[in-house]
Amino acid sequence: MVTVKQCEDDYCLMKHSATSELSKCPSLDLQGTRVPIFMFGSQSSLDSCAYGGIFNTLEKQSLLDLLLLAQWEDRAWKGLFNYDVTTCEMKVTNGLKKFVTQLNEERSVLNYLPVLKEKGVRHQLYPIIHNCKIPMEEFLFAVTTGEKALPKLIQSASVPEDVNLSIIINANPVDYGHVFLLPSGYCGLSRILDSRLLEMVTRFALEINNCSFRIFYDFSASNSNQQCVQACYLAIPLPVESMPVATLSGNWGERGLHISEVTDYPIKALSFKGYGNLKLLVEVVSEICSCLQKLNNPYSLLITDFGTNMMLFPQNTCCSLSALECGGHFVFKTKHEFDQASEEALLKRLADASLGNEDFLSVKQLCFRIADQLSCSKMEHA
Repeated sequence: MVTVKQCEDDYCLMKHSATSELSKCPSLDLQGTRVPIFMFGSQSSLDSCAYGGIFNTLEKQSLLDLLLLAQWEDRAWKGLFNYDVTTCEMKVTNGLKKFVTQLNEERSVLNYLPVLKEKGVRHQLYPIIHNCKIPMEEFLFAVTTGEKALPKLIQSASVPEDVNLSIIINANPVDYGHVFLLPSGYCGLSRILDSRLLEMVTRFALEINNCSFRIFYDFSASNSNQQCVQACYLAIPLPVESMPVATLSGNWGERGLHISEVTDYPIKALSFKGYGNLKLLVEVVSEICSCLQKLNNPYSLLITDFGTNMMLFPQNTCCSLSALECGGHFVFKTKHEFDQASEEALLKRLADASLGNEDFLSVKQLCFRIADQLSCSKMEHA
């Protein structure tokens, strides 16, 4: 049962106290380490004036896209992955939804950050994981904000104190280019997907400028070890992305934010799109996620379309799925399960994780309150 209750200011505003337990946990320690550094431009690509043309020239590969793929391929060549994900068999199910299924007999059941070596990059992602050691060779590059207008790549440099994101390989990849996007310098955000972290990963998606790139995040109160922003490239678009939507009206539309309900799909979902106002998109979605997370309501978040579309999948507490599964991408560990996978079975799997009508209505009302109040606040300060 979803328990969406009214919080301060009629919705849940997450406040991170400097004296909180999370704010005291160690951050990612990269002192003395030399790695590639990607610098965002000084003007945020989330600003309305910068939004219009950043991903219109798809024929030219972006600098960040080149860097990520080159670094990931380098680690693949060095044998740092537990298997070659490009050799995994894939197929699309028969039926209307066209679910994507993948056979991966070597993938681990769980997807934890590695705790392997004494010498490496130290990162405590969650309070229950102490001094997590990430081998240095699994660290791809750091992301920070530069002083110049245009993005810049430094091939090798000491990591600055104000690093925004650390990009780490996932040694058990679901698909090509699978990485962790870890916040650093403010590890209190490691458990809460708040506006600062969501802004960073959204800027990352914009700068990647690749229509195949997807970012995803899963929250499950019963398994906090897997709460981490991840990303990968998908050769086949997710079925949920082509589903029809019903637009939900509100004053947020006047501020460039569009909220829709995904229809004709077995798991209930909401789509948030920022048309010229990505800052509002980030603020609204991060507040919604923070509130759901504080209330221990499971959800998955899928970010597509260069960071401009965020799909929220609130789920019941007894049967939660990953964001990629919610989107229609399923991984099977045995040949028998892979061969037997049918649209009917996957429809049921999604439906079992979906909220009921009453609970989903409560989540929608929460989303409307947050979007309405933040949109009004933006209007007052315009």
